[in-house]
Amino acid sequence: MIGFKDRLGGINIPLWYENGMDLRNLRYFVTLATERNFNRAAERLNIAQPPLSRAIQQLEAEVGAELIDRSTRPLRLTAVGRLFLDQAHSVLDRAEAMRSTMASMVASRQRRFVIGFVASTIYARLPQLIRAFRATAPDVELVLVESSTLDQIVALKEGRIDVGFGRIRFDDPEVRRVVLRDEPLIAALPATHPLAQQEVISLLNLRDERIIIYPREPRPSYADQVISLLRDHAVEPRIAQEARELQTAIGLVAAEEGIAIVPESVRRARTGDVVYRELAETATSPIIMSYKRGVRSPELEIMAAVIAKNYAIWKYQVPEGLISL
Repeated sequence: MIGFKDRLGGINIPLWYENGMDLRNLRYFVTLATERNFNRAAERLNIAQPPLSRAIQQLEAEVGAELIDRSTRPLRLTAVGRLFLDQAHSVLDRAEAMRSTMASMVASRQRRFVIGFVASTIYARLPQLIRAFRATAPDVELVLVESSTLDQIVALKEGRIDVGFGRIRFDDPEVRRVVLRDEPLIAALPATHPLAQQEVISLLNLRDERIIIYPREPRPSYADQVISLLRDHAVEPRIAQEARELQTAIGLVAAEEGIAIVPESVRRARTGDVVYRELAETATSPIIMSYKRGVRSPELEIMAAVIAKNYAIWKYQVPEGLISL
């Protein structure tokens, strides 16, 4: 048996036995030392008070000394109990560290694929692609992380994500990007707006309209694409609101706070207070898949194959860069 000496009383207190000290009893003791009351400790442990008392008595029998001074209210630890509490914390911490280490080891044996995405790509068939990926590679743990395109670039370089889906063209020598397609843009208007009576509206119609853009930050972002689009058509946007995210922007449109320019796929987020109208001018926003240059994982190849297959089904042009990945 391994022991330690109580510096105050010289009592040899056993810490560990060949048959092992009950970790559950150690947890009971730590809880009792914290609550300093048998009833409260039992309630916190979700057990009856008698089993708790027996567990503490068993520990005291193994140690060979009293751990709790039962003559005081609230309860107090004896000198041996205080030293034992420190050792109990150490043993429990080591046990938890071992459990965590083993769990991480087991988890690391499973293949893992982390996807970063901007919110608007959720409407652009990304959920269908994720379901198809899961069906193709059911043994791969799939992790989804919502983040801006700029954050995705950093995360790719640091290895925190494996692939990113965004809308902004960022040049970085360490990151390769594939434009999956250019998605048409449309106008989202309050259902009561006069322009809602038209099937197609021109950007020139928005000269005197209040415009809602998103996201507010970080920049540059999709918001800057919309502002540039309007200015390219001699329309200086009157920014009414800068929303944090797409859903908020649509909500502000429903509240008649203004008009938003959104990707066509947002039509799927139906609401009775908002109508969507095509634009007379050609206006698109790219959907871009990014990954770290030089990294060729089986999971990335599966994702590329899933996209190519489904794009063909949906009658989208399959990008050359996707086929050669």
